[in-house]
Amino acid sequence: MRLLAKENGEMLAQLAWSRVLLGFDFDGTLAPIVADRDRAVMRPKTAELFAAVCRRYPCAVISGRSKADVGERLGPCAVKYVIGNHGLEPGAELGEFEREMRDAIPLLASALSELGGVDLEDKRYSVAIHYRRSRTKRTTRSAILRAVERLETPMRVVPGKLVINVIPQRAPNKGDALLGLRTVEGANTAFYAGDDVTDEDVFRIDQPGRLLSVRVGESRGSAAKYFLRDQREIDLLLSKLVALRLHEASR
Repeated sequence: MRLLAKENGEMLAQLAWSRVLLGFDFDGTLAPIVADRDRAVMRPKTAELFAAVCRRYPCAVISGRSKADVGERLGPCAVKYVIGNHGLEPGAELGEFEREMRDAIPLLASALSELGGVDLEDKRYSVAIHYRRSRTKRTTRSAILRAVERLETPMRVVPGKLVINVIPQRAPNKGDALLGLRTVEGANTAFYAGDDVTDEDVFRIDQPGRLLSVRVGESRGSAAKYFLRDQREIDLLLSKLVALRLHEASR
C-alpha cells in the first residue's frame, strides 16, 4: 500500500502525534543511489527537510555504511542516533567482530583477486563486496558467495544492489538496532524507511501498532506493509511529518 495515499492520512497523523522514534536508511532512502558510493549525498531539499524533522522528532539513521562514514554525510541534521554496519555499530562486541573480519577480509581478497570489477570495501566490522563494474555480474556474484562459504568462520551474507555484504554471524541486524533504540528512547512506536534487502530485517518484524515500516520502491517480495513510489518521494514524506507536528503544536 502506498504510504502517501489519501486514505493513510489519519494513520500518519496518529503516528506523528504519538511518542515515536523515526528511523531511516541512508543510501537509496535519504540519498539517491549513485554509481560511486563516495559521492552519495542528500539532495539539498532533502537535507533541509530532514533537519526540520530531526528538530521535531527523535530520529535514527541505520546504515550499512560505517558509523563514521554515514555520520559525515548527515551535515547539520541533528540525528539523535547514528548506527552503522547494518545495525552492529556501536555495540558491545565490536572487538570480537573486528577480529573475525581481520581474519576474513584477506582470505576474501585473495580468493577474488582475479575477478575483474570487484571492489572490497573494508568497514572494519563488516565488508561490502561491490561488483557493479563487473562485466559478468552473475558469474562474479556466484564466485563471491562461494568464497564466503569457504571461510572458516561462518558469516552472514546480506545481498544488496550489486553488492554482497559480509557480516559476522552473531552480529545484531537493523531490526535489532531499531527495537533497541525504541526501548532506549522510551517510544511507544517506531517508524522505519529503507530500500534494500538489508532493511528486510526491520520489515519482517511483526509488531502491529508498535512498528510501521516503509519500503522505498514497491516490491512484491518485501515484507514492508507500505511503500514510497521512489526515492524522490522521501521529500514528500518528510514534509508531511513536519507539517503534522506543526499542526499538533498549534493546537
